Amino acid sequence: MILAGGQGERLRPLTDDRTKPAVPFGGRYRIVDFVLSNFINSKILRIKILTQFKSDSLNRHLARGWQLAPQLGFYIDPVPAQMRTGKVWYRGTADAIYQNLNLIRDENPSQVCVFGGDHIYRMDIRQMVHFHEKKDADLTIAAIPKPISIASQFGVIEVNKEWRITGFQEKPKNPTPMPGRPDMALVSMGNYIFKREKLVGWLEEDASNDSSHDFGKDIIPSKVKSDKLYVYDFSQNNVPGQEKKENGYWHDVGTLQQYFEASMELLEVSPVMNLYNNDWPLHTFTGNNPPAKFVFADDENQRIGIATDSLVSEGCIISGGRLHRCILSPGVKINSYSHLEESIILEGVNIGRHCRIRKTIIDKRIQVPPKTEIGFDIKADKKRFHVSGSGIVVVSKTAKF
Repeated sequence: MILAGGQGERLRPLTDDRTKPAVPFGGRYRIVDFVLSNFINSKILRIKILTQFKSDSLNRHLARGWQLAPQLGFYIDPVPAQMRTGKVWYRGTADAIYQNLNLIRDENPSQVCVFGGDHIYRMDIRQMVHFHEKKDADLTIAAIPKPISIASQFGVIEVNKEWRITGFQEKPKNPTPMPGRPDMALVSMGNYIFKREKLVGWLEEDASNDSSHDFGKDIIPSKVKSDKLYVYDFSQNNVPGQEKKENGYWHDVGTLQQYFEASMELLEVSPVMNLYNNDWPLHTFTGNNPPAKFVFADDENQRIGIATDSLVSEGCIISGGRLHRCILSPGVKINSYSHLEESIILEGVNIGRHCRIRKTIIDKRIQVPPKTEIGFDIKADKKRFHVSGSGIVVVSKTAKF
């Protein structure tokens, strides 16, 4: 069960009309493609995706690109919030599963994976399942070490030498260090494997309590002493075709800064997250686009279609413009004499002639007028567009030029 109903407030305006898991990433992917690819590559092929806020973009992506073989009992089913237990939206991560207990009862599995749908990482989930079964755990949480300085952004877990959980703190001001590593804390990835009967019982108990109905804030801390809760060390997960430096790679991309940094990392000569690992492929919807095209080699007039250190998706036309450290989604057109640097351009955008753009994210199908300059005068940009605290400009679908 994949939790994909979050509003993603910190990613606004990219989440003004789409849920966070539906936000494009890496040119041709959506954020949700990463967790779905992990399940598919791990041969876990019965998947429910719990949706809620602004789910239309996500639903269309799933319908077009994520069809399995129902005749074999395999499926990826989006499940909208149905208010089966009362006239309320999901009140927390635990309540989201509680409101869909009928799905678990219908399938009657021995184990239930509950994963978030909004992180960037590769993972062989079978290895976590094996650890969970070997420990005979009631609950196993995937976790990774993070510096103490940033660990307060996450749920922090305390463990003993057997990796059994002895304490859990949800976004603490003063995180508890890992054993033997005073500069690091063990943080939850928000990925869980439960014994079915334990999960059902805990959720029914929590539903009757006056709580925030959240796994991290309520259920996990209340079960640390009474039940068998373990941590799976994600840094030890070994994915086929993966280089050692990618072990433990996991990005939350919950803010514009995190999203931008994770995107720019893909442009390195040898990035940590390798999109070209064919042994553990990233699946997504692929439309009927022609190849990318680069035209004009007019040195005399500086009209050259060229891209350096960039990702250019299918269907793009670089028509006498220049790109450096940019990511282009399918169907983007860059017209003559325009120059883009460190920018993320989403599907169907048309950049007019003589534009200068840097450190900018442009949302889908926007027509950028000729001679537009973005990213050079932050004061002027703030009058027209959204500008993050770190100076990243986001041109939303409703922006006025």
